[in-house]
Amino acid sequence: MTVTRKPDRAEVCIIGAGASGVTAAKVLTEAGFRVVILERGPWRTAETFGADELANVHRYNLWPDPLLNPRTFRSTADETPRVELFCPVPQMVGGGTAHWTGWLLRMTEDEFRPHTIWGDVPGATLADWPITYQELEPYYDKVEWAFGVSGRGGANRFEGPRSRDYPCPPLPPTRYNQKFYEGCARLGYNAFPTPSAALSRPYNGWPATNQSAFAQQHGDPTGTRGSALTRLLPEALATGKLDLRPDSYVYEITVDTHGRAKSAIYQDASGQFIEQEADVVILACGAIESARLLLLSRSPHFPNGLANGNDLVGRNATFHEYSAAIGAFAEPVYGWAGGGYVGASTFEFLAHAEGRDFVGGCHVAAAGAGIPLPICFSLPDTPNWGQAAKDADRQFFNQTMAVGLVLHDLPRATNRVELDEAVTDDWGLPVARITHTPHPNDLAQGRWIIDRNAEILDAAGATQIWKVYIDKVTGNCSHQHSTLRMGHDPGSSVLNASCRAHEVDNLYAVDGSPFPTSTGVNPTLTIMANAWRVAEGIIARRGAAA
Repeated sequence: MTVTRKPDRAEVCIIGAGASGVTAAKVLTEAGFRVVILERGPWRTAETFGADELANVHRYNLWPDPLLNPRTFRSTADETPRVELFCPVPQMVGGGTAHWTGWLLRMTEDEFRPHTIWGDVPGATLADWPITYQELEPYYDKVEWAFGVSGRGGANRFEGPRSRDYPCPPLPPTRYNQKFYEGCARLGYNAFPTPSAALSRPYNGWPATNQSAFAQQHGDPTGTRGSALTRLLPEALATGKLDLRPDSYVYEITVDTHGRAKSAIYQDASGQFIEQEADVVILACGAIESARLLLLSRSPHFPNGLANGNDLVGRNATFHEYSAAIGAFAEPVYGWAGGGYVGASTFEFLAHAEGRDFVGGCHVAAAGAGIPLPICFSLPDTPNWGQAAKDADRQFFNQTMAVGLVLHDLPRATNRVELDEAVTDDWGLPVARITHTPHPNDLAQGRWIIDRNAEILDAAGATQIWKVYIDKVTGNCSHQHSTLRMGHDPGSSVLNASCRAHEVDNLYAVDGSPFPTSTGVNPTLTIMANAWRVAEGIIARRGAAA
């Protein structure tokens, strides 16, 4: 490649304009730093997001096109990798928040110290986080108030101490939420409104969110849904300190003669190669692509990839897997209503408990069963085409709901992201190859909690129940973590507690890649809170810019 242009040096270059990158940009620009964000995807406006199911879900309107951006997957190192759209995240300004349901749950205090609580688990690489809930709590609060999160503090009896309540009250429950509450109450379980990025009332100049059944996997044509695109990005741009460059595909991060991050080489929409130098480089590409970019960034200083002297870049990868018990009711429950914005949750099965066949646990929540795809795609043993499929839709679409979970995937050194030199993307670069075998603990956890979910449906009055057990991890939640583990020991981690690379003192990561372990809850709030914390740390170390 031949570099044709070198813009003025930036103080900070952020690679990725999703939840974490935009959060860091807001904090840094408001402190006076000149920031450039390089985003490989487009900068979409609200009017380009329609409710066209085929375009959004099946024609890669939001998701990465597997012909242009393939990945490969294998269960073990002995398998031949196959091209697979594993754990895709929308590649555009706003990232995954362009399509999310917007559930913003905090991790519990104990989730930050799994090794202390669970001990050594054979076949897993458990580690405590180098930060605590108490250290992250102020940043949870900052993000919640920046978004105007709708929720009720204290309703979740398992949550850690809070600085203050949520800025907006919870959204009114849907009929299927009410069924979930009824089932939990009959079993003695604590249930609470899921904190949501959807505004239940006007806040900070924004109108209440226009709720639509077309939410998850769809963009928001009204522009009222809380996201990085609608909440944090306008504030960063208003500083005049942010230069956001969409359609900028980063090929590598270069280093200077001392091995410090020097620049990002990227190709713009016109095909030109541009070198953006910066004092500080921040990775915010998502756990898979951040690891891939470091592995692509080979040099005499780092022949195995940037910051990868200990061969840990890409290892310990974790991915949430969504599954559920599904219940049919005699009366309509309208499982598609509210588009998933309105949630009802329980943490009864999140904490570790002795006497089970597994460690740990995960968040459980009421959900629609179609969201809003035809219900036959969600129910086992129902036809998926023809008149029989239409009949199944008529019978079940309004009568069904799900009680689902996001599986807490244990880290393993062999579960990793590498480069697949045999498969290239449309830019000619080796793609990410994911190797992942679920730990037996994960499968046991999923089976046990699905059984509990079915009991909630039964207690709520379901007349028919299906259990969808987890037998593998496909990354269907788009939640990805742990590929650049943070920790105190440079021998067992890639980043330090400030999410700065041990081997490169001006390189940081703020997406899910620093997580030492997966979480039992949706990770985006923790990702954004940590990005805010890391950005404030950069400001403190460098001093507020002029």
